[in-house]
Amino acid sequence: MAIDAAGNKQQLQIVTKVKQQYWQQLTEKWQAPEQVLSASQCQLLEQILSCSDFVANQLIRRPEWIEAMLIDGELFKPQRHLDYRQRLSHQLRDCGNDDQAKQILRRFRNREMVLIAWRDFCALAPLRESLVHLSELAQAIILESRDWLTKTMMAANGIPMDEHGVEQQLLVIGMGKLGGRELNYSSDIDLIFCFGEHGHTQGGRRSLENQAYFIRLGQRLVNLLHQVTVDGFCYRVDMRLRPFGDSGPLVVSFQAMEDYYQEQGREWERYAMVKGRVLGERNQAVVELSELMRPFVYRRYLDFSAVESLRKMKQMIAQEVRRRQLTDNIKLGQGGIREVEFAVQSLQLIRGGREPSLRTQSLYKGLQQLHQLGQISALQKQQLQDNYDLLRRVENLLQAINDQQTQTLPDNELDWARLCIGCGYDDSQALRKAINHAMEQIHQVFLDTIGDDNDDTQQPSWCQSLWQSYQEDVALAIASEVLAHSEAFVAQLSQWRTMSSKRRTGARGRETLDKLMPCIIEDCSSYKQPHLVLQRVTQVLDKILTRTTYLELLLENPGARAQLLRLCQASPWITEQLARFPLLLDELIDPVLLYNPTPLNEYSSELRQYLLRIGEDDLEGQMEALRQFKLAQQLKIAAADVTGVLPLMEVSDHLTFLAEAVIEQVVNQAWQQVTERHGTPPGLAKGETGFVVAAYGKAGGIELGYGSDLDLVFLHQSLDGQTQGSDRSIDAKHFYLKLAQRILHLFSTRTPSGILYEVDMRLRPSGASGLLVSELDSFADYQQNEAWVWEHQALIRSRVVYGAPELAGRYSRIRSAVLSKGIEPEKLKQEVRDMRKKMRDHLLNSADDIDLKQGVGGITDIEFIAQYLVLAHAPAHLSLCRWSDNVRIFEQLAETEIIPFEQAQLLINAYCTLRNASHRKTLSVPETPSEPSVNHAMANVEAIWNQLFEVS
Repeated sequence: MAIDAAGNKQQLQIVTKVKQQYWQQLTEKWQAPEQVLSASQCQLLEQILSCSDFVANQLIRRPEWIEAMLIDGELFKPQRHLDYRQRLSHQLRDCGNDDQAKQILRRFRNREMVLIAWRDFCALAPLRESLVHLSELAQAIILESRDWLTKTMMAANGIPMDEHGVEQQLLVIGMGKLGGRELNYSSDIDLIFCFGEHGHTQGGRRSLENQAYFIRLGQRLVNLLHQVTVDGFCYRVDMRLRPFGDSGPLVVSFQAMEDYYQEQGREWERYAMVKGRVLGERNQAVVELSELMRPFVYRRYLDFSAVESLRKMKQMIAQEVRRRQLTDNIKLGQGGIREVEFAVQSLQLIRGGREPSLRTQSLYKGLQQLHQLGQISALQKQQLQDNYDLLRRVENLLQAINDQQTQTLPDNELDWARLCIGCGYDDSQALRKAINHAMEQIHQVFLDTIGDDNDDTQQPSWCQSLWQSYQEDVALAIASEVLAHSEAFVAQLSQWRTMSSKRRTGARGRETLDKLMPCIIEDCSSYKQPHLVLQRVTQVLDKILTRTTYLELLLENPGARAQLLRLCQASPWITEQLARFPLLLDELIDPVLLYNPTPLNEYSSELRQYLLRIGEDDLEGQMEALRQFKLAQQLKIAAADVTGVLPLMEVSDHLTFLAEAVIEQVVNQAWQQVTERHGTPPGLAKGETGFVVAAYGKAGGIELGYGSDLDLVFLHQSLDGQTQGSDRSIDAKHFYLKLAQRILHLFSTRTPSGILYEVDMRLRPSGASGLLVSELDSFADYQQNEAWVWEHQALIRSRVVYGAPELAGRYSRIRSAVLSKGIEPEKLKQEVRDMRKKMRDHLLNSADDIDLKQGVGGITDIEFIAQYLVLAHAPAHLSLCRWSDNVRIFEQLAETEIIPFEQAQLLINAYCTLRNASHRKTLSVPETPSEPSVNHAMANVEAIWNQLFEVS
């Protein structure tokens, strides 16, 4: 933007005067610039002379830079950072001593800083490009200085080696904005020095221990960068973020770092390490260090401890701002740059352990990922990004005026005029208004994101008094005024408070609990039976007392707390799930997602996306992720169930489709693991497995319940020969046996989140004594010639849940042929009757008043009626072989007029009523179907059974 576009006449006069002064000084050293430069080039030169004292003084000292930058076009090249290291390395190549190196480094730095400031003030570079250039310039100077010093120390001290003879290198961790590649113009650089392994230097005149060598190297590096000479300085270097701060060694080994951060690392150090990045290329040592630090920075669970820590940090900064009477500070002031960083980094710390995409040092990338993960809205993301851009641009220009580290808005018209030129504003009032508006919006998003110390966790005084009251009569007096069932509530609260006081929760945990419990008490008071709600909620709290981060989650999220109470009140089964697997508490944060189960056709894609967060080679991580996904999805289904969002039939559909998605992923993972070791069976096209999983029972009938087992049968197409593509080749049949074993292993292995599903394989050919996996042809032969009638009954409720369409079609044809071959009517009737009696004798639960499944007229009777009618009539009506679920079987029986429509409807209604009651019983919620309706349904089934099987 040209100077005369500034608009404000007074400001134009001020900057013109400054420009004329510098122009005169320049012409004294560089005669007649107008004769060398074009009019547009002169205009650019005039603009930067008027805007930056630092640039003006540098150009006056070295006017030869002007020709290179304007005439040779360096000013217009946007990607200069790509060869910073190469050019600087070339200049240092023949450097003989530290003084010479300091001169080279400072002149290189000043020249590039002139270019960056010039491009900024003349609007030739977008903000983010300038931030990248500033960061890459600092990185190049640091690393090339380190490498030059390493070479100069080699003759005297040799090369540092570990005990195994592997060369060690000084790693430099850039912190703050340098780590995020978002360095500002005149920033300090916060560094941490470290190295991999202890050992000694080798090959020099004198051997040193590695740590002593690296400390000496680090000291020289800091001096090379930090010392002020006639050419200025490179960077003010701050080493206080290292372990133990100023009192700790300048350089530490990886092991020492790990020990420190595990045992003594503080919350503010976690916050700082979000931005920590090892400068330079990524190698094995860098990867090792990153893996070492990750557990300290990013916890495996949602970590709301970060919020409180950042609040305290923000309070301390605010107090310091007030103490130092800092006004107009766009970094530390309310709504300043620091609040954007706090808002983003707090959410990164909270969720980064579960979301690898958030483990980025870049604030911009962090913002983008938070939006994609739904943690901030599109509006919040845009407001933070746009307003941060404005404040960072103002900050850069402020510092580029005289290469000074400042974030305070100007107190003079000249610098305001310079900012207006660089930011493209007509006058200082308009720019100040824009800055104030930006800071207001930032502060509001900051409050929405992490709040402040005056948030809504403050509860009425009676809640505090009740929690703190150890005298029963006093507690009863308080509770009786506001709570129903006050005696039971006080007794429950007193008992749990005594128990919890004996647990080791630590100071932070106890403090959090003392804030949380009054909130829980207040929330319980809105329920008709608060003592029961408290009793269930404390079951969950029992399991998380020593995991303070979950207490903080509930404290910081009133919405999550409300959902916890609501679900605990609705279902003891859900309470038990939350207590067994506290990670499910994470799902309570967003009620919109909690009560909206995944669409049926999206379980597979959701699971694939979920698993993408885990490395393919991380087997334990993949297994745990499968279980976490299943548990989280089950909780959503149950939440929607108990609140009436999902009707019965859809609950079973969701549970079944969830299981199918899991089966698909388990088979794929097992396939990958077995083929990596043994290769693939012969004759398969790319992407084919030749493998089929058939589901029986509830999974086959699309009628899964909570906690249902999976009845599975494994089959494969007939293949002969050895596997191909591995030096551990095995017979194809043996390959499929290993695949089946691996699948069962993945299902049954117990991880922190339990097993995946109980898998029952007893319905395979020949039962427990049969092969774990069979060929399709052998399966067909067994079903036709050896299977019992009860196995044909089971076959009715089977379908393919994994396998190529061609193989699924073969299975369906085998199934139809078996079911329609016909059985002598009286034999069939007798077999079904006998099997039903046998099951009832073995499985009837006499402890229940009504056994919904095995009782007379129960669910199993309905299933047997459907199976008997299919086997009896399929030879004449092949359409009966189409379905595996009872409801559609009865509809098909009515359509073919095998049974009257009214009778089919009675059976369907009874089946739905009993299954609904069974679901409710599992969830331990009051039955939606009344006892009379259950009895009536079972009586109808009994009557139909007696008629069908001629029972008098």
